[in-house]
Amino acid sequence: MAVPVNLEAFRSCSIPLEEWNHRAHLSVAYLLLREHGLEEATRRMREGVQRYNASKGIEQTPTGGYHETLTVAWMRVLHATMTAYGPEADADAFFAAHPHMLSKVMLRLFYSRPRIMSHEARHRWVDPDLAPLPTVPGSTSKPQTGPSGD
Repeated sequence: MAVPVNLEAFRSCSIPLEEWNHRAHLSVAYLLLREHGLEEATRRMREGVQRYNASKGIEQTPTGGYHETLTVAWMRVLHATMTAYGPEADADAFFAAHPHMLSKVMLRLFYSRPRIMSHEARHRWVDPDLAPLPTVPGSTSKPQTGPSGD
């Protein structure tokens, strides 16, 4: 039986490794962005993924483990989408409304494969080389509710 993806399961590293996929990562990111501004949510995501990896014995190697640029880029894209369109009732509803977010290759719009897969990008933030990531004025703020104010 699948463990529900929620912040408690993420914090306690109880999400089974076979369920820790792209959608699970984005679901946690969505939940963090609902509670915190971009900077704090990104910090918590970074620390949480590194803690999760350590708990599952995932080693940091030149080609595996935590990836700083992927983490930060996805947080920025998700934050921009949430800010532009507003959050939904939960992560599942948000991804139903924005299915493009579930494409693991979406960052190819912004990064060439050599740049995003580089050792440098894995260990520190690198800017995109194909197109700028979407930006939101006041990007440290928490995404607001939709136009109806709910």
